[in-house]
Amino acid sequence: MMASFTRFLLLFTAFSLFMPSLSIDVSYDGRSLKIDGEPKIILSGSIHYPRSTPEMWQPLIQKAKEGGIDAIETYVFWNAHEPLRRQYDFSGNLDLVRFIKTIQSEGLYAVLRIGPYTCAEWNYGGLPVWLHNIPGIQLRTANPLYLSEMKTFTTLIVDMMKRENLFASQGGPIILSQIENEYGNIMGPYGEAGKEYVNWCAKLAESFNIGVPWIMCQQSNAPQPMINTCNGWYCDQFTPNSPNSPKIWTENWTGWYKGWGLKDPHRTAEDLAFSVARFFQYRGTIMNYYMYHGGTNFGRTAGGPYITTSYDYDAPLDEYGNLNQPKWGHLKQLHSILKSMEDVLTQGSVRDINYETLVSATIFSYQGKSSCFFGNAKSENTTINFQNTMYTIPAWSVTILPDCSTEVYNTARVNTQTSIMVKKDNQADDAEEPFVLKWKWRPEHHFEHIKKKGFVDGSVMTIEQLLDQKTVTNDTSDYLWYYSSFDLKKSNPIWGKETTLQVHTSGHAIHAYVNGKLVGSQYADNGKYDFVFEKKIKLKEGLNHISLCSATVGLANYGANFDKVPVGISSGPVRLIAKQRLNDARKFGKKKYILEDISMELDHSKWTYKVGLHGEEELKLQDPYFSQHQKWSQGPVPTNRMFVWYKTTFKAPIGSDPVVVDLMGLGKGHAWVNGHSIGRYWPSYLAGEDGCSSECDYRGSYSNSKCLTNCGKPSQRWYHVPRSFLRDDENTLILFEEAGGYPFDVKFQTVTVGKACANAYEGNTLELSCQGGSAISEIKFASFGLPEGACGSFRTGSCESSNALSIIQKECLGKERCSLDVSEKSLGPTGCKATNRLAVEMTCDNPNHYKNTRPSGEAATGLQTRQLCRNKTLGRGQRKLVLISAILQKIQTARATKWPYDHYNNTRPSAYQTIIQKKTQGRGNTQSRSWFSFQQFCRKYKQPEP
Repeated sequence: MMASFTRFLLLFTAFSLFMPSLSIDVSYDGRSLKIDGEPKIILSGSIHYPRSTPEMWQPLIQKAKEGGIDAIETYVFWNAHEPLRRQYDFSGNLDLVRFIKTIQSEGLYAVLRIGPYTCAEWNYGGLPVWLHNIPGIQLRTANPLYLSEMKTFTTLIVDMMKRENLFASQGGPIILSQIENEYGNIMGPYGEAGKEYVNWCAKLAESFNIGVPWIMCQQSNAPQPMINTCNGWYCDQFTPNSPNSPKIWTENWTGWYKGWGLKDPHRTAEDLAFSVARFFQYRGTIMNYYMYHGGTNFGRTAGGPYITTSYDYDAPLDEYGNLNQPKWGHLKQLHSILKSMEDVLTQGSVRDINYETLVSATIFSYQGKSSCFFGNAKSENTTINFQNTMYTIPAWSVTILPDCSTEVYNTARVNTQTSIMVKKDNQADDAEEPFVLKWKWRPEHHFEHIKKKGFVDGSVMTIEQLLDQKTVTNDTSDYLWYYSSFDLKKSNPIWGKETTLQVHTSGHAIHAYVNGKLVGSQYADNGKYDFVFEKKIKLKEGLNHISLCSATVGLANYGANFDKVPVGISSGPVRLIAKQRLNDARKFGKKKYILEDISMELDHSKWTYKVGLHGEEELKLQDPYFSQHQKWSQGPVPTNRMFVWYKTTFKAPIGSDPVVVDLMGLGKGHAWVNGHSIGRYWPSYLAGEDGCSSECDYRGSYSNSKCLTNCGKPSQRWYHVPRSFLRDDENTLILFEEAGGYPFDVKFQTVTVGKACANAYEGNTLELSCQGGSAISEIKFASFGLPEGACGSFRTGSCESSNALSIIQKECLGKERCSLDVSEKSLGPTGCKATNRLAVEMTCDNPNHYKNTRPSGEAATGLQTRQLCRNKTLGRGQRKLVLISAILQKIQTARATKWPYDHYNNTRPSAYQTIIQKKTQGRGNTQSRSWFSFQQFCRKYKQPEP
């Protein structure tokens, strides 16, 4: 009997392997999307697969799922998959099929936005630049050449998904697909051809017969059965163009992108939750966060121009995949409540009550159950009478009452911890970076290409015309060299006169060389990419060489005809200008002469073009395998030198926390770790000094100019190094420095929760957590009652529980996470007459740290260190002596007590003596070096610097 059952089981298993997956029916009406006939609320989050790594995908999706997300949305990036015509790449972090299957393995739905235009602050909006170079083509309009190419790629993606049974109609996770993207925003300039294009897109989508609905975002004239959808910070007032279409929000912007030279934007958790709750109050059914995880613009994928390598977007999961608290947790609680109301929201009758301007109540009723939303879009609190009960609604908030009686959630009351992230030094190198990094270097020999008779080795063409940079490079490099030469004779009017080189460029940077010498560089300001470069130059009799390097920092990705925006020294003019003196006393009066410009036009000279860098294109210095076969200098490492390559090795940081590299001190360039591009860097470009505020008021409509931070600091200082890029043994960092910088401050760090604060209301459950193996090491403050102040400056109020601190310490210390019931039953009576709140401030550290108290010897040394660092009256020589004494005392104390804190276990006398020795010997001023050591010491022990 058992043998027969076993044979049956084997046959059934084998048969099932060849059976098609059970299909999922996806339909919709005016109230909701329906999965197998059941109306659904869909809470989706954008995670772009090329902005992370395959090793990150599952953890990111798991965190999204834990946060209450039930669908993952992504664009498909045409230029990443087809960088050259008919040459496809679906490997590594471009493995779209693997990404969709990872979503499926976590039990979530997928929304596939094929486009294939994306915008997304992605280089050239996701379109391949080779399209631009097809004669006669016009992009994103009813142009036969473009329609053919778009159809070819879209068909490729659809067929790929079908082969893998990834559409819901085949049993896969994809429940919605999108054609085109935000075309309605910019359709006007395309005229009738634009309208024709929209209709063509709809017909193309329908022809694929994928069995799931198609959407068109920001397309009010989307033809049926396309569902038009909304993008923006708020979409509660959006109405689809058909009463039979559900209300879908494809992009709820969780923050905003960052730009070089710009400040950091921040959207509060309160405002984001307000926008979501208000959307569902006004009959919304599908909402997608753009972004839920923003990630990193690896390589040269950042668009803009001038979009930073970080695409953090202030999303619920930060660039590295950490929880962005309180945003992640505050939204998680909202998602749980919305899902609990799914039936009544999608099937119930709806009634609105307007109390006053911007204040309303919405009642959903279904099968004897009612759920309510109270909305207040004013900037001050308001009170309403609902069913003979008074309710106070905080300013700019939505209150949710699942039973229309009990308030369970208000968007302005955050009951989640706020995490303060810190960057910790690399313990694999005993926290001695940057001093232990050994640098090598080599120049970028761009003038080695100039041969006799003006021939340029590796050039792609010579033509008597200035060409657009996109036309020549096909977007294979940020750099294009324009070479020209001319024979200057004494008979030429500009001979012997003060001469200026003038170049009109639409590039983002220009570096000009005359006869092999740099005469100047100029960078465009963010948003002003068309400028004139002028520098005085010296010419010689005979043959003169002009070399102009045009550099881009991402191509335009948005707007009507964005593909036609000129890039590089595309139209000139390029000219030499000299001053000629005209003498004529009768004509010019008392002045007797004037200076007149003499111009020598070079636009139609012979221009030779070379794409890219010699070190990158020919020598492949960015690849450790090839770079090890090239000669690198170990002699004096130059600093503040343009066009130079740097190389060093480092150990992978210990643990599981995300890794970043601090590139402070460098100028502008590109970085690679073990051959993987971690993107462009530009820490020398500082954000403006004005416009930031330490306070951020969530009330009122959000825009990307609100709640700005990081004034006067680098737009991006730290750069993500995914753990999958690292090896267990030696790792290689290679930098191409374009602008000139100082590599000796470069160091690797990990990003983790340093401390966290919370201010939760009674009746909620407060979750506190650290990450990466760290534990809650100290409860710095805890008060349950009416605490006052904010994180870092909490203080007790007029009433509080006397037991809260000890209860929380017992519950949380030594644990990576703990859960607290915020109630008098759990935390003790307060005697307060108002609603109680729990304010907590905690620190995260080594799991063993909380068990140990610093011994008196260490306490004395710590006091000495603080006094030393704060003492501004000591001379530098005195500080040096006290510094050495303090370090030795720290070492001796740590050894004598054998205190288990890692920082001291890893302390070695020789290491600190080496630091002092390095910083106080060699060339230069001894006092300056000892002062530098003193500052390093204060930073290392986290004391204020004098």
